[in-house]
Amino acid sequence: MMRVPHATSLRRAPVQRRSAERLTRILDACADLLDEVGYDDLSTRAVAQRAGVPIGSVYRFFGNKRQMADALAQRNLERYSERVAERLRGTGDGGWRAALDAVLDEYLDMKRTAPGFSLVDFGNQIPVGYRHEPNHRVADRMTDLLSGYLGRETDEDLRCTFLVAVETADTLVHLAFRVAPQGDEKIIAEMREMLRAYLARVLD
Repeated sequence: MMRVPHATSLRRAPVQRRSAERLTRILDACADLLDEVGYDDLSTRAVAQRAGVPIGSVYRFFGNKRQMADALAQRNLERYSERVAERLRGTGDGGWRAALDAVLDEYLDMKRTAPGFSLVDFGNQIPVGYRHEPNHRVADRMTDLLSGYLGRETDEDLRCTFLVAVETADTLVHLAFRVAPQGDEKIIAEMREMLRAYLARVLD
């Protein structure tokens, strides 16, 4: 299924299906090339060639590669949110610990398998010009998603709690993947226990 980034990340939002499909090919090519050559050597021309579209099609959507990486990060967040939501629907009333496992497991899986994700994820690795820090946006999305699942009223205290959890997880996941290519399992286990202990103060 096609996932079109939010229109604010694009110079021009696709209107027709053909245009949306072309945007999808461009972002897919961007993700693949990030894994192959890295951000510094990424170019809009190389993306156009990989996607099989004219260079003008890339510039119709993006002014430069930073905007393209921004759109890829937004698409990653949309896909991640959908994966977490689907996982939560399958857990039934598993409580907040099951929700935490869903949030962490889906992120780790994308980190290991999604093209370009290890470099861009939600925008943390590349300074792509967000007005708001990516972790704030992730925390807001997870707060809204998990408060509905847990039947909790969303307030600023809960948002702060999830922001601290997201920042902690982000730091420790990156440490785990610096130690081992697929993520050091001991560090990941320690992170999971740390987050459970922290969230238990608020969610138990």
